Order: sequence, then C-alpha cells, then structure tokens
Amino acid sequence: MRARIRDTEIYFDVDGVGLVPDGPRMREKPTAFIIHGGPGGDHSDFKTALGPLTDKMQLVYFDHRGQGRSAQGDPAKYTLDENVEDMEALRRHLGLGPIVSVGTSYGGMVAMAHAARHPAAVSHLILVVTAAHGGFNARAKEIVAQRGTPEQIAVCDDLWAGRLDTPAKLRHYYEVMGPLYSYKYDAALAKVGLDRRIQAPEPLNRAFSPGGFLRSFDLRPELGSITAPTLILAGRHDWICAPEFSEEIHRLIPGSDLRIFENSSHSIRGDETQLFLDAVAGFLVYKTRGNSL
Repeated sequence: MRARIRDTEIYFDVDGVGLVPDGPRMREKPTAFIIHGGPGGDHSDFKTALGPLTDKMQLVYFDHRGQGRSAQGDPAKYTLDENVEDMEALRRHLGLGPIVSVGTSYGGMVAMAHAARHPAAVSHLILVVTAAHGGFNARAKEIVAQRGTPEQIAVCDDLWAGRLDTPAKLRHYYEVMGPLYSYKYDAALAKVGLDRRIQAPEPLNRAFSPGGFLRSFDLRPELGSITAPTLILAGRHDWICAPEFSEEIHRLIPGSDLRIFENSSHSIRGDETQLFLDAVAGFLVYKTRGNSL
C-alpha cells in the first residue's frame, strides 16, 4: 500500500487486525509503527521476527523516503528531520491516534525525535539498539578496530568514506559485517534476508559519509520532552550502537526502562528472539502512561 504524503509517496504494509471479537464487544488493539534502520534498508528484515507481536498489536511497517518501496524524490531530503515528519504524516494519513513506536538502530533515532517533537502522537516508545547523537560513529570505529577482521575494518572504512555507492557494494558490506551485527550469526539465514532487502546506497551515504547528518546530529537536548513510557533495549556485544549509548538515553528520558541483552549484538531480534518478543509485549501490557501496573 502507498500513501501520498507531504512531497513523497511512502510504502507501508499492515500485519494483524485492528479489531478483535471479545465477548459481546469488539476490542481495538493498539497500532505500532515498526521503524527500520539503515539508512538504506527497508522493512523486510522485521516481518519474520516481529510477526508474533500481532497477538498484542496491529503492526504497520513502512519504508523511509528514498528507500525500499517508497518513492525516491529529492536526495537532499533523505534526512532524519524529513523521516520524522514523514512518519507523523503517515500516522495522520491513516487516521490513527497515539501509536506504539518501535524503532531499531537508525529507526530508533527517528522514533526518539518523533516522540520528542510530537509527544501526543506516541503512547509507548520502544528504542532498540540505537543512539541519541553522532558520537556512536567514533565509538564504532574503535570497536571494529578491536574486534574486526582486516576485511571488516576495510568495509567500515568504505562506509565512513561514502564509498558504498552501489547496491552490490552495500550488500557486500552486510555480508562481511554479518558476524559483528549478530552474536549468533547464521550465514544461510543472513543470505535470505539480504536477498529480500532492497539496498539503497544514496540514503546511507548521505547519513554516514563525511559531512553526513548522522555524523553531527544530537537529540540529547530533546529527550526530556518525551512523555511516553519508554523501553530501551540494547545488545551487550553491539559494535555500532554500543550499550553505553542506550544507558545514556535511559538517563535522559525520564522514567524510562532499560534492558541489556547479554547474548546479543545489534540484532537482538535474531540473537535472542523470544526474550526480545517477551520484553516488547510485556512492556506494552504492563506499562501505561506514567504508571507501572
């Protein structure tokens, strides 16, 4: 499905029903926006892992502008600020009230900014393996220098130099870096995921290359504006959004909850799938705005 919003067209898909029979009434489930990372990827990686959450929520997946199945448009607008406003416009286009916002990696950055700038639009905020400022880049360089193979170090140099300029190069990057992204790396499963994904180099390079917006962004001054109950999930072995950045977010969002998964890297949903699903579902069930039940 496609939504013509603002100056672009956003692809979205819906998993799970919104209304379910419940005795003599129809009960409405909360709707969650699933916000993918990258930039330069799409929503496809999330569907197999997050499907069980439809027991609790209706899931709306979407691709950021210029990525996946969404329209390309002006590359100068492949930015965090534009992605935030696209997300809010999509929520309004779908006629939704406050949403459950689930953002992973770069998607967590979008989710944080959206929740800070549109607090009434978010009922629950779930931030997965993310960071609130561009300092994560320097730390990731240190970690890959310590843990990475020569080939991994080389492809990361390409990432930060803006040399991943074709879909083939971007796929090669993820093939090489897979064992660092996942603590329980499975090459066969990773290949299936890469086969499904639409790779978009331009948004990635506009974010990570010299002068890219993810080098200098800083959401920390805005985090105190977030009013939604917030759950922060981090992987102990995450190389690109190290857990210290989740700990920092936890300190800056009032009343937030933090959980660090000890046997996960950047892909908690793949490394500790059931524990991840339990954490998200449990948070939704037992946390209401401003109160623990």
